[in-house]
Amino acid sequence: MEFADIYKDKLHNIDTEGRSEKYSDDDIFPYEPTPYSVLERLVDSGIIDEDSHVIDYGSGMGRTCLYLAEKTGCRCTGIECIDEFYQASLKNLSEKDLKVEFVKCSVEDYPLPDDSDVMYFFNPFSEEIFKQVIDNIIDSYHKNPREIKLLFYYPSDEYIAFLMRVDEITFFDEIDCTDLFDEETSRNRIMIFLL
Repeated sequence: MEFADIYKDKLHNIDTEGRSEKYSDDDIFPYEPTPYSVLERLVDSGIIDEDSHVIDYGSGMGRTCLYLAEKTGCRCTGIECIDEFYQASLKNLSEKDLKVEFVKCSVEDYPLPDDSDVMYFFNPFSEEIFKQVIDNIIDSYHKNPREIKLLFYYPSDEYIAFLMRVDEITFFDEIDCTDLFDEETSRNRIMIFLL
């Protein structure tokens, strides 16, 4: 974890730690919170506002939900299947007056609320699970039509290739984050798709 992220965790009175491969396998990828600098850029974009209901798939210890809710006033629901991370997210949420909820379940089984309109992913799981989640989002859209924004930070080639083949989903825009890091890769961006 970079010093700036450690400082901001302390500033927000939370502990979201650094990268952890403790529970990773073929389906669930290592835990790594979205850097604060990326979250700041996302907030500055105006894509999320106080009327948004964000679903963070693979929410880990809750950094993304807590930060977005604090900075934008949005409602945010974090979905996490690993109990240790889920318990940490509840601890991080305690004593905070935010519109945040954490749910412990597998992302494939999570029933989307009718008002959810922003889906956030930081490559949390395999392409197979990802396809099931996208199918669930499309089903939710058909049951309750609304504009849904799909946000992908540091997107994998597999995720993007799949999304480009789904008729209901179109590429909308991207938020460039390459200048925030020393590593030069085009994956340092948030790609935005619309349903």
